[in-house]
Amino acid sequence: MDKVVHSAAEAVAGIGDGASLAVGGFGLSGVPDVLIEAVRASGARGLAIVSNNCGVDGGGLGILLAAGRIARVTGSYVGDNKEFARQYLSGELELELTPQGTLAERLRAGGAGIPGFYTPAGVGTLVAEGGLPWRYAPDGSVALPSPPKEVRAFHGRDCLLEEAITTDFALVRAARGDRHGNLVFRKAARNFNPLAAMAGRTTVAEVEELVEPGALDPDEVHLPGVYVRRVLPLTPAQAAAKGIEKRRVRP
Repeated sequence: MDKVVHSAAEAVAGIGDGASLAVGGFGLSGVPDVLIEAVRASGARGLAIVSNNCGVDGGGLGILLAAGRIARVTGSYVGDNKEFARQYLSGELELELTPQGTLAERLRAGGAGIPGFYTPAGVGTLVAEGGLPWRYAPDGSVALPSPPKEVRAFHGRDCLLEEAITTDFALVRAARGDRHGNLVFRKAARNFNPLAAMAGRTTVAEVEELVEPGALDPDEVHLPGVYVRRVLPLTPAQAAAKGIEKRRVRP
């Protein structure tokens, strides 16, 4: 029941070339930076990433991107990352762009054991009809377009079929966690973290504060420990290191 590991390298052990990873965070909020850096240090390549976005230049998943470790991304927002744009448009990176709410539900469904679901989001667009450029060729042509999706009418409203997502591993960050893997997230840092954790077959959580079993009120637990395989306690310096995506100051 004690899921605590004592190093970041131990936490990401088993993540090899070609592994799929669901990663929590939104922008730079709630991003498991220590685990991402450990994956970079491990040398794993050809990774398939599922995350709301792919970090920023020099931060979050942008670290893996700059190192050339990511082969495919499933996400809902890819702005504010010039390296991402360069790799995608040059054909180095495959991208499955999906509506944000759909992405959230695909992760949740994967964790709940639901193979797919119907949603009106994307009906009448290339999301449903196919043809979104998943991968470009070096000459700028579309090398791999997205396939069309099944559409059915429910109570007179068209909906398209979306498949659930499960991944080999999930990397998340929590404000508090106990040795059994029960997690509590802080405010906006909750974002995609619980959903990513549910979708991973092996979920690894870095926690800013480790507490003993019983210290967390069951009513305040956002993610039950049944979804979590490994818990990495952060040092005070690691817990305090939180990036600001766009700093705003008064003149």
